[in-house]
Amino acid sequence: MTEVASGNHLTLVRGTRGTLPRRPPVRRRQVAALGRVKAPDALAARIFLLAYDPSTGRLTGRWTRLGRTLPAAALIDLQLSGNLADDNGRARLTKAADPVDPVLAAVLNDIRRIGPRKWRTWIDRRHGRIVREVRDELERARLIKVEHYRILGLFPADRITLRHPLVRRQLLRNATDTLRPARLVTRVDLRDAAVISLAATGDLHTVLTKDQRKRHKDRLAQLAVRVGPVVPALKKALQQSHSSAGG
Repeated sequence: MTEVASGNHLTLVRGTRGTLPRRPPVRRRQVAALGRVKAPDALAARIFLLAYDPSTGRLTGRWTRLGRTLPAAALIDLQLSGNLADDNGRARLTKAADPVDPVLAAVLNDIRRIGPRKWRTWIDRRHGRIVREVRDELERARLIKVEHYRILGLFPADRITLRHPLVRRQLLRNATDTLRPARLVTRVDLRDAAVISLAATGDLHTVLTKDQRKRHKDRLAQLAVRVGPVVPALKKALQQSHSSAGG
């Protein structure tokens, strides 16, 4: 008989030859099987899916917060891919190859055409159209279904449906998992850290409730520092937008 560790206990195992120890099973991170469906790589696309509220079938903060959170996500993506670098609070172009993603390419072309500006400039610049651009890319990828109609027969609107709800659930799980105290902040994947930081800053209640943001305030601040200068720029842009609307 052999004593084998199992959790906080020892288990006796009978072997055919002597008393060989058996290793306890290794716990692996569970990953939901998505079949042939692939979650989008672009951070803006991930934020768009997470901003979708399955209970209402609508995007949260579409006309207020989401329009600035999506360009912030694109800027972080361009930083992570090496297309942009921070130069004393300004977005500076590098010599990296242009991205294939059309939304990212459009943001990069704007910066190339106009020249270095503060991060907040680019967050404010495309907020009126980027929601539609990201939506159209997700529709082309067949991750969402978009039905166009007119309110009262006059005002154009669209109805969005998730084709693969499991993709959104997996993205949400990956994002909120970054808040577990057992995970070192320095070991959290930067893309997951970016998603949760953007969701918290953009006040996307479909990802984090107000109570969760308050409870994890310190950890969210640490994750935001890892992500870089775009998150504080987004915070200022949203504060200014809210102040202007209130005034």
